Amino acid sequence: MSETMKARAASLAHLRRSKLGVGDPIPVPLTMASIYHAPGDATGFNQYGRFSNANWSATEEMLGHLEGAPCVAFPSGMGAISAAFFALLKTGDRILVASDGYHTTRILADRFLGAFGVKTDVRPTASFLDGGFQGYRLVFIESPSNPTLDICNIAAVADAVHKAGGLLIVDNTTMTPFGQRPLDLGADIVVAADTKAPNGHSDVLFGHVASRDPDIVAAVTEWRQNAGGIPGPFEAWLVHRGLETLELRFDRMCSTAEIIAPRLNAHPAVSGLRFPGLEGDPSHNLARVQMDRFGFLISFDLGSEERAEAFINGCELMHAATSFGGVHTVAERRLRRGDAVTPGFVRLSVGCEPAEELWTAMKASLDRLDG
Repeated sequence: MSETMKARAASLAHLRRSKLGVGDPIPVPLTMASIYHAPGDATGFNQYGRFSNANWSATEEMLGHLEGAPCVAFPSGMGAISAAFFALLKTGDRILVASDGYHTTRILADRFLGAFGVKTDVRPTASFLDGGFQGYRLVFIESPSNPTLDICNIAAVADAVHKAGGLLIVDNTTMTPFGQRPLDLGADIVVAADTKAPNGHSDVLFGHVASRDPDIVAAVTEWRQNAGGIPGPFEAWLVHRGLETLELRFDRMCSTAEIIAPRLNAHPAVSGLRFPGLEGDPSHNLARVQMDRFGFLISFDLGSEERAEAFINGCELMHAATSFGGVHTVAERRLRRGDAVTPGFVRLSVGCEPAEELWTAMKASLDRLDG
């Protein structure tokens, strides 16, 4: 971890300290309010629940502290992506998105932006630099891509997009700011689903947009206020609490993934394993340069739907579930979610269980596939 991120990790749980008076609660209180006392000219104060909330502000401060940029909170990761699209695009614009990233982003762009006259093109993450970026208002990448874990050179893409006159959005959900900081690599906007590791307990949906461009932040904030895509105070409170332990959980999950990935790769039941931290992975050399950690996601193929389901359901320290980044290890056959993968393709999200015990349970389930 860089010295900058060590300092941010150390101070993350203490951002409220300077604001506290004697007797104030150290944990952020939950503010459940749709209306506020606002006599006369209430400019600069809370006035209405769709405009502002103390819990949003506290959570945005924590996220902004990690991103090194102002953040705007949303009720889900897709809410954040939608806000960036709808706040910044107009009829006649063209955008480019990854063909192998999160499939809902492509559905939103093609089906809904398309209805408003925005043209969407797609391109694989691994060859994203090929073909240039001329004519695109927005370019959207997810690196590592979800679920196949391909990587592109974010700094090179950012430079090329800017030379072509466009804006670059990076979905950093899989990595968090502790694993990768796209804004430092030249991205204009970061979006993320804080549903995943930032909250970390699989009990809330949340997302954010971060940017160092004040005009972008203003446009996204205005979209949220007028479109009504606001997070709930309790959801913001939960994410605020989760963020206080993000560095610990993320370190544990990434370290365990680095232990388990080569063991999975060596197991005879497993083929096509992808993990950026694995020497020999096509993404490894670039990952070492642009990422602080290799993440906690591992993907591989078990040959068939039946074998994949048997492995997932037969592992006593794993849940069959969608999403990732929580304290529980979870896995899913991604074909059933619409990704262009084989029937036996598994996306594994390593949780916070002790590494050796988790591997013992995984190996036992894998061994039974050929038993």
